[in-house]
Amino acid sequence: MLVAIVVLGIALSVAAVHFTGGSKMATLDSRDEALRRFAEDFPDEAITAVRLTADARTAFLDIGRGRVGIVHGIGDCFLTRIVAAADVAMSKADEANTILMRLTDFTWKGGRFRFANAADAQAMLNALGPRDTSSTEEAA
Repeated sequence: MLVAIVVLGIALSVAAVHFTGGSKMATLDSRDEALRRFAEDFPDEAITAVRLTADARTAFLDIGRGRVGIVHGIGDCFLTRIVAAADVAMSKADEANTILMRLTDFTWKGGRFRFANAADAQAMLNALGPRDTSSTEEAA
C-alpha cells in the first residue's frame, strides 16, 4: 500500500511540474530576441551578425575581435557566453550543417549545433578555429 502511495505521489508531482510549465524548453523566436537577450548581459557589445540553430535553442553572435557571443536555452532559461578561439577545446564539422563544439568552461561544455544552412555552420567553424583534439586527449 505504501509503495502505491509513493508511486502515485511521484506521478502527481511530475504531472504538476509539467502542466505548470516546468518542462518547457526555452527557444528563440527570432534574431531580435537573441540580440535582446544577449544585450541584457553584455550591453556594450556590438553585434555584426546573428546565426540561429535550426531548433532555435541557440544563437551565435559575431561580436568581433575574434570573439563569438552565445545565447543558449537550458530548460526554460537562457545562458549567455562570450567565447574566443582559445576557449574552444574542440570544434569540428559533424553531419551536414552541423558542428560539434567542446568548451574549456566547466559550467557549460558546449554541444552539437545544427544550422539551417552550411554557410552558417562553416562561418562558426571559421570564427571558433576548427580543431580536433581527440587524438591528443586519447594519447594523454
